[in-house]
Amino acid sequence: MISRATAPIHIVGRRHHGKTTLIARLIPRFSSRGIRVGTIKHSSHFHELDTEGKATYQHREAGASPVAAITRGLSAVYLHDLSDQDCYDKLMPLFDDCDLLLIEGDLERKGVKVEVWRKGLNTAPLASERTDIRAVITDDPVDLAVPVWPRADLDCIADRLLELARGRG
Repeated sequence: MISRATAPIHIVGRRHHGKTTLIARLIPRFSSRGIRVGTIKHSSHFHELDTEGKATYQHREAGASPVAAITRGLSAVYLHDLSDQDCYDKLMPLFDDCDLLLIEGDLERKGVKVEVWRKGLNTAPLASERTDIRAVITDDPVDLAVPVWPRADLDCIADRLLELARGRG
């Protein structure tokens, strides 16, 4: 279970460097170890998550918050006009049964951050500009002051992320 002793891990990086792909590949690794993983995808841009005209959209437009949709196999909750901090505070109880929380893309929030980077996209690693990134995941050669973890070694990455989450990395 997520506790004060287990920190969320922020998987950060520039656009198209492979954050989502990495997380999607890691989740089955954690699951096979009996580790329940929760995720939050953060975006700094506005994206409509609902469909105009649907009941939940109309409920939100009318001012309800939260609005929930429940189907046989999936549920969603929409929170309206909250700051990022308020959203995290409201969402955290949903992750109480998780052993690990991975947050994708929230570079500005305080917390343990690990960057996903690809040389071929011709951008400098964020870790070369920021002091709050603890490690970089890449298979490309790079000279940084933080540890570099091989992208192809998912078991190594999973081990290191768990160490960081438990405050031992």
